[in-house]
Amino acid sequence: MKPRTAGTGFQATEAGSHLRYRWFILSLAILLNMTVSIYQYSWSLFAHNLREELGWSLAAISLTFTIFQLTNFSQPFTGALADARGPRGIGIAGALLVGLGFILSSRASSPWELWVCYGLGGIGVGALSGLGSAAAIKWFPDKRGLATGLTAFGYGAGTAIFNWIIQALLGAFGVKSTFIFMGLLMLAILLPAVLLFRYPPESWTPTPAGRSSHASPTGRDYSPGEMLRTPQWFLIYFSFIFTISTILVFAAQLKMIAGEFAVPQAHFDLLLVLFPLGNGISRIFGGVVSDRIGRERTMVIFYLLLSFSIFLLTSWGTNPVVFVLFVFLCALLGGAPFSLYAATIGDYYGPKYATTNFGITHTAKAWSGLISGWLCGFLVALSGSYRLPLILIAACTLVAGVLSHPRLLSPPRRK
Repeated sequence: MKPRTAGTGFQATEAGSHLRYRWFILSLAILLNMTVSIYQYSWSLFAHNLREELGWSLAAISLTFTIFQLTNFSQPFTGALADARGPRGIGIAGALLVGLGFILSSRASSPWELWVCYGLGGIGVGALSGLGSAAAIKWFPDKRGLATGLTAFGYGAGTAIFNWIIQALLGAFGVKSTFIFMGLLMLAILLPAVLLFRYPPESWTPTPAGRSSHASPTGRDYSPGEMLRTPQWFLIYFSFIFTISTILVFAAQLKMIAGEFAVPQAHFDLLLVLFPLGNGISRIFGGVVSDRIGRERTMVIFYLLLSFSIFLLTSWGTNPVVFVLFVFLCALLGGAPFSLYAATIGDYYGPKYATTNFGITHTAKAWSGLISGWLCGFLVALSGSYRLPLILIAACTLVAGVLSHPRLLSPPRRK
């Protein structure tokens, strides 16, 4: 079946119109990601209130976050459907799952019910975030780092707007009513946006300019099976798992980590804005820098600095100002992998199967969720401190920085 990427009227527009229209699509992708980011980057607020209001254990609550990340294993399947049939149907289904996931979570009376409902919403989150990343890869081969950085910025920074609302609602109405209100709000934003969402026509081939420092000379599109047979993909996948674990552990456990380090409420409230903003800015900055100096060199610089920042946080974080500074620095460095790997998959394996290929790669986030959710909770219960999981993540991030060196990571060459 021939992919249906756009309607007839859209395909008939001039190339100049395409250049302008793609920025509108990019703005929709940013809006989608800003909205669905509530599931991930506002979770620590919901987790704290679930523990306070319902008395559930930290391990049970942390497992909810892990299950949400595991639902990213659905993204290759939703991505394959979007590549084959266009993004609109997947977008509508994803928007409905996202909204209903929160609304149904308000009815949960036990941890396992919350796991099911939140995981259901997670499937929708994976579908919509995959569409946003793929749109950036497909529409912007000439500015791929910038475009993927902007869409990832939406996912990283969206909660800078929503966290204040959620915090106020939780204080005034409790966790269950807040789930309902935010679910309805997400439906109101997402459904109109996905109805306008499009992929470019097949003839859309602007000259690619921003590429990897070792851009693939073949210009070929790799199918998912071909991608999985390249050793480069396994390096990407391993590094992706550990480099985003920093962001996810703060997303899942920030309020509890701040409590261990005795951070005052005023400093924590500041982090509710600074952390998502730094996370979002990191994705744009990393994408732009990678367009200039290459994806791989950018990874090495960002990952080594991120590793050192985590080590320093565990040593000096008892000072509230230092804690805020280093968490913000970790956000400024730790959000970049989301844009760097989306762009790298486009560089290495082409745009044709981008939604599916990045969807497969994005399942690394599920393993990161296991580390930042369940494993982190287990290690805290074992050691009595968040320092142990943070040091483990810092060490693995250091290894990922070394493995990302251009002499080890470079585009595959088709025989």
